[in-house]
Amino acid sequence: MKSPIPPARAYDFYFPRLDTLVRVETDDERVAIRAARDTFTPARKEAFIRELAAEGFIPDECRWTAPCAPHLRWSVDAGWLASGPADAVNAHRFMRRLLCGATALWLATLAWLVFCPR
Repeated sequence: MKSPIPPARAYDFYFPRLDTLVRVETDDERVAIRAARDTFTPARKEAFIRELAAEGFIPDECRWTAPCAPHLRWSVDAGWLASGPADAVNAHRFMRRLLCGATALWLATLAWLVFCPR
């Protein structure tokens, strides 16, 4: 019987001083760190990896290896920030509801102005 493969875990971090979003994806075999912008120095990358390992986000053996270790990959890729078709559907649904609600409120205000005595 095959054991089920555990799903990859993903964690998102935001660094306001660097204005950078970072996603850490980890499973049993690899750790992928994707930054939206190239704002990390090599020393800061190593410190971030040590912090991740100390907090338990990634395996502890990554704590003392260099960022170029074979099971750890650091890349600059903003592609994971792109919105998909589901986001567009949700945005259109929200805008339709917003416009319908605003129209109903506007009509109610007009009716109140016309039919309510002063």
